Amino acid sequence: MAFDSLSEKLQNIFKNLRGKGRLSEADVKAALKEVKLALLEADVNFKVVKQFIKSVEERAIGQDVMSSLTPGQMVIKIVNEEMVSLMGSETTEIALKPGSEITVIMMAGLQGAGKTTTTAKLAGKFKAKGRKPLLVACDVYRPAAIEQLTINGNKQGVEVFSMGTNQKPVDIAKAAIAHAKNNDFNTVILDTAGRLHVDEDMMNELIDIKANVSVDQTILVVDSMTGQDAVNVASSFNEKVGIDGVILTKLDGDTRGGAALSIKAVTGKPILYVGMGEKLSDLEQFYPDRMASRILGMGDVLTLIEKAEAQLDADKAKAMEEKLKKAEFDFNDFLEYMGQIKNMGGISSIMSMMPGLSGQMKNVSIDDDEAEKNMRRTESIIYSMTKAERSNPDILNPSRKNRIARGAGVDIADVNRLVKQFEQMKKMMKQMPGMMKGAKKGRFKLPF
Repeated sequence: MAFDSLSEKLQNIFKNLRGKGRLSEADVKAALKEVKLALLEADVNFKVVKQFIKSVEERAIGQDVMSSLTPGQMVIKIVNEEMVSLMGSETTEIALKPGSEITVIMMAGLQGAGKTTTTAKLAGKFKAKGRKPLLVACDVYRPAAIEQLTINGNKQGVEVFSMGTNQKPVDIAKAAIAHAKNNDFNTVILDTAGRLHVDEDMMNELIDIKANVSVDQTILVVDSMTGQDAVNVASSFNEKVGIDGVILTKLDGDTRGGAALSIKAVTGKPILYVGMGEKLSDLEQFYPDRMASRILGMGDVLTLIEKAEAQLDADKAKAMEEKLKKAEFDFNDFLEYMGQIKNMGGISSIMSMMPGLSGQMKNVSIDDDEAEKNMRRTESIIYSMTKAERSNPDILNPSRKNRIARGAGVDIADVNRLVKQFEQMKKMMKQMPGMMKGAKKGRFKLPF
C-alpha cells in the first residue's frame, strides 16, 4: 500500500516526540529533520518538502506549543494540518452542468497510467449519481484501446461511442457530442490517446480537440508509482494544454506516494480521485484530510463507513453486530462476510483505514489477491471442520488442525494462516460498529 514506509517512519518519529513530555526547540528541529528525510525518501518534491518543514517549524516552535501540557501531540496536530493544506484542504468535485446540459470531459495522460480503465471507472461514478454518461473512444492509435473501453463500458452499463481507427480524434469527439444531444446524454467523456512520453503530436492533438469542441473539464490521469515523474508530467500537461484536475492511479501499489503530496503544491491543480485497485469500483474521491490521516497512521473511518454502506447488506450487518456483541462470530460467519469484505477492497485495505490497526499491517500477512485466488481452498478448509469446530473456533487444537488439513488436502500452515486471518477479521469487525456510529455522530476524534 502507498505510504506504508512513510507512515511507519512518521509514527516512530511521533512516538519519540510524545515520549519526551516537555519539548525543547532542539527536540522539535531534530524531529522535523527526520520528517524531512522521510518525505524526501517518499519521493515528495524537494521544494515542497522545504516549504512544508518551514511552515510546520514556524508554528511548532511558537510559545503556545512549547508551553503546552502535551507539546508532542500539538506538533503532530500541526503536521496533520499542514499536510492537509499541502494536498488542497478542500475536496474538489468535478464541475458538472445541471440537468440535461451536456458536460464534456476530456481525459488525458501517458500510456500505462490506466487512463482508459479510469475513464470507465469515472463513468460508473457519474452513473451512480444519476447522470447519463457517454464514453467516447478517441484513442485511434493504441491496439485494442477501443475494445478495452467498450468492454469496461459494458461492465459499467455505460454506452460507448466509437467510429473505428480511421477517423481523426477531433471528428470523433464532434460526432459523439452530436450523438449525445440527440440521445439525452448529459455527460460526455473523451478517452484520448496516450503516448509513452510527453510529445508535441500528443499535445497538439489535445489542443486541437479543445479548439474545436467545448471541453468543460480536462482531467489528467497519472501513475503514482512514477513518483516525481508524475508531478513533472502534470506540470507539462498543465502548461501546454491546461488541466482542471488530476486522478492518481495505482495508489494501492508498492509506491512511495510522493506524487499525492506534491501535485497540488507544484501545479496548483487539485487531485480529484485516487485509484485504489483494478476493479471498476476501486476509484475513491480524494479527501486531503482523510489522506493525511492515513499517512499519519490514524486510519480513515469515514471512507470505511462509505465503503461499508455501499457494499454491506444492512440487515446482515446488523445481525453481524449482534453476533459480535455476544461473541458468537464463527467460521460460518467468516465465510459469508469474507465475500462482502472483499467487495470493500479486501481485508488489508480495510485494516489500513482503521485507527490502531493501520500501523500493525506490516506485521500481518494478508494478501488480498492471494485470498481471492484461494477462496476455494478457504472454503475447503472450513467445510473440513465439524459443525462444532466451525461454531466454536476456540476448540481448534493442533490435533484438530492436522485432521482438517488432511481433509482439505492442504498443509497445516494453510489452516494456521486461515485461523490467523479469522482472528484479525474478528478483531476488525468488533471495532467497526461502534467506531462507525461514533464517527457518524461526530464523536470520533483523531488521536492527537
